[in-house]
Amino acid sequence: MNLVIFMKEQQLDALLENINYEISLLSNASAFIKQVFSDISWVGFYLCQDNQLILGPFQGKTACTLIPFNKGVCGACATNLKTYCVPDVHQFPSHIACNSATNSELVIPLIIDNSLYGVLDLDSRCFARFQPDDQEELEKLALIIIKHLTRWNLQADFSSSNWYTA
Repeated sequence: MNLVIFMKEQQLDALLENINYEISLLSNASAFIKQVFSDISWVGFYLCQDNQLILGPFQGKTACTLIPFNKGVCGACATNLKTYCVPDVHQFPSHIACNSATNSELVIPLIIDNSLYGVLDLDSRCFARFQPDDQEELEKLALIIIKHLTRWNLQADFSSSNWYTA
């Protein structure tokens, strides 16, 4: 394992270890990711509620507050429950331009107990910013976030009917 990647995983795990509130955990997770990755213009969470994605904690410029399933990269990720790495968002069908300066995007589904909790969304002004090693590393960080969300059942009812089950 790459030592730098291992250190990021350890740092995030330690950062989230004693956080007992969902909003605080997601806020610090997005801040951490924005700090340790270069050329990221926006990073944050969209959470599944009422069969759509609603804006959660993030770092960056203002953002879309509601994203329907199957619209844009985040909606596709939520619908298909798989990671999307898009080198040029302008070529993505149904792309939602929350920020017109965004050129590439990586979106990772956050799945808890076989249900969609939300997505981790990263944007960059650089075309093709996200490479396979970035995707792998960020998917590992997403697993750490999920671990901590489920650790305390943080202020969220993970069996809520607001969740999307594939």
